[in-house]
Amino acid sequence: MGKSRREVLAAGAVVWRVVGRRLEVLLIHRPRYDDWSWPKGKLDSKDEPLPLCAVREVQEETGVPVLLGAKLPTVRYKLPGGAKKVCHYWAATPVEPDGPAAGALRARGKIKECSKHEVDEARWVEARKAAKMLTRADDTEPLGVLMDMFEEDMLRTWTLLVVRHGRAKKRSAWTEGEDTRPLTPAGQRQSNGLVPILAAFGVQEVISSPWERCAATVRPFAEASDNHVVLAPEITESAAKKRPAGVRALVDDLLGRKREVTAVCTHRPVLPFVLEAISKRSPHRVLKRLPKENPYLRTAEVLVLHMARRQHRRARVVSVETYRPPS
Repeated sequence: MGKSRREVLAAGAVVWRVVGRRLEVLLIHRPRYDDWSWPKGKLDSKDEPLPLCAVREVQEETGVPVLLGAKLPTVRYKLPGGAKKVCHYWAATPVEPDGPAAGALRARGKIKECSKHEVDEARWVEARKAAKMLTRADDTEPLGVLMDMFEEDMLRTWTLLVVRHGRAKKRSAWTEGEDTRPLTPAGQRQSNGLVPILAAFGVQEVISSPWERCAATVRPFAEASDNHVVLAPEITESAAKKRPAGVRALVDDLLGRKREVTAVCTHRPVLPFVLEAISKRSPHRVLKRLPKENPYLRTAEVLVLHMARRQHRRARVVSVETYRPPS
């Protein structure tokens, strides 16, 4: 019999801090295997977003709530039964439970620490020492990239999430104003499915086109995180058509300076102008991963952009990823 080709998805993070000038990372020890590794674990369900799995597992295994930063290399290896384990990793930083991200942490739901039989120690270790302590050689790959980003002064990032609104009632089936066209029941389910994605990245500010289908898309997250939605008239379809420079200016401002984690919800016809602003701050390796063809993002899909800036240099995109709630 051939070996199983099944993939087991898992997610975790390389949690880091700087003490003096030293880069330190958070390792866990698992007594069952007597190994040192990154906090990580399997999805709770097939519908759990990978980023939420990552922050949940980190908090369960270390007791530390975190904000996700740039995506790090994925680690793949075979399990004894023949299945392939695929572990997704992010750089992550500890966050105060009662700080500015408190609302997003609440929106993640209750997270309990795991038992001491599963993880009996979480230890901050200097990065180079951690590379020698890690039991699995593959685990050094995400650490190596994190250390390179630290050396290049590109590890302190801020995050912008661009959201296309959920599925809306067809234009031909709506007799009232375009600004009031609502989400369909499927679109409402998508908006609820966005909550764990936005919560996983720790969104602290929500900006939306004032048109109902956009505002309704981010409303469930705003309510779950005790946030309010900031309405931006310049990113409606009609305003963008008349003055695309307004869209580009708003997006460039959000990208260009370090700020709280922000989500912006807009319309498909506005996305080309959003992507123009993003492209101007993207190196070639990032440009290759940006959406290039209409519809750019599917309904309720999220483009996650991680930004960094070296001293005296322009801010630029260092990492990009996309997610969509289950249909």
